[in-house]
Amino acid sequence: MTLPGSPFVAYRDGQLHVDGCALDALADQYGTPLYVYSQAAMLAALAPYERALAGRKHLVCYAMKANSSLAVLQTFARAGCGFDIVSAGELERVLAAGGRADRVVFSGVGKTRAEMRRALEAGVRCFNVESEAELEVLSEVAASLGRRAPVSLRVNPDVDAKTHPYISTGLRDNKFGIAHDRAVAAYRRAAALPGLQVTGIDCHIGSQITEVAPYLDALDRVLDLVEAVEAAGIPIHHVDLGGGLGITYTDETPPAADELIARLLERIDARGHGHRELLFEPGRSLVGNAGVLVTEVLYLKPGEEKNFCIVDAAMNDLMRPAMYEAWMATAACRLRDEPPQRYDVVGPVCESGDWLARDRLLAVRQGDRIAVLSAGAYGMSMASNYNTRGRAAEVMVIDGQAHLIRERETPQELFRGERLLG
Repeated sequence: MTLPGSPFVAYRDGQLHVDGCALDALADQYGTPLYVYSQAAMLAALAPYERALAGRKHLVCYAMKANSSLAVLQTFARAGCGFDIVSAGELERVLAAGGRADRVVFSGVGKTRAEMRRALEAGVRCFNVESEAELEVLSEVAASLGRRAPVSLRVNPDVDAKTHPYISTGLRDNKFGIAHDRAVAAYRRAAALPGLQVTGIDCHIGSQITEVAPYLDALDRVLDLVEAVEAAGIPIHHVDLGGGLGITYTDETPPAADELIARLLERIDARGHGHRELLFEPGRSLVGNAGVLVTEVLYLKPGEEKNFCIVDAAMNDLMRPAMYEAWMATAACRLRDEPPQRYDVVGPVCESGDWLARDRLLAVRQGDRIAVLSAGAYGMSMASNYNTRGRAAEVMVIDGQAHLIRERETPQELFRGERLLG
């Protein structure tokens, strides 16, 4: 039986395994809902980025919003990655996992003064500034500390990434970045401010991109700006081309990371920019297909128009289907020799939008487990405690051995910080 996504997720003797560990056995040991990740799958996804960039001055910064669990960050820190963060909380996670602040780029449209101050004190590599107003505030904060903040302006190239509108970030009506036609003026202002040091240029056009063309279009517009900014007397030391490379959830055929980078490098060299340091910010493409969400079948509920497979995982555990109507593959953890039935896989949360999969053929019984595949990105990192539900436990498989990397939350932990009225 062929499954979409990672080769590290496969059936063996009728049981679904992640990197050699049977998911049913892990569910017996750790309970459900349960996130299970393959460290080998993460490192295998990183390898083509590093291979394609070998011999070039570069830094791969893992976009940790995709999955910010400490053991995941530790895995990439040990592999030599930097990190793309969007909050001071994410910075603290990087440091707690053994990452280095001087390999961190700080993105995001709404950095607070307190976050800027903390990042400056920690010594982050660069701030990806997303508005002209942010330039003024960051300069003021840095000057108050007697420092100059290293900055890269995130420019909005107005390129259609051909992805879901909620995860498209490079069009002129998106909230991200500085408009292409304002970029040179913004660079002049940044260079004149006392608390800033211009170091680079940044661009990120969206997520789950499955074509090369949008990247090439964005690259050409970024290189046009590099040339215009340097003509204005402002050196650009690095070019950050963001992330956003898609993965296979069902039948998508995104380019391999090394194929994409090879095409970008060819264009960069042809335009005479091969000497520049390059930064990339992959997230989903490193972790998405490395993880699954295991959930137990609570009830099978036949209906006049639909059959429902009610499971113990819900929209608070995995938000992507409810938020984006995202299609994610499902697979029974134990193969049964009986005809499959068509089900909507739904959770126990009190919302009609609480569903994980629709119209799926499954041969399952009450008490069986189902795996939602390609759940390593934007699963746990977007999880909530809606309906006072504790977040799932997480396990990472390393060399065929399972390691608990996050304990399941208890109800008492959820309201520990709350106070009753006197």
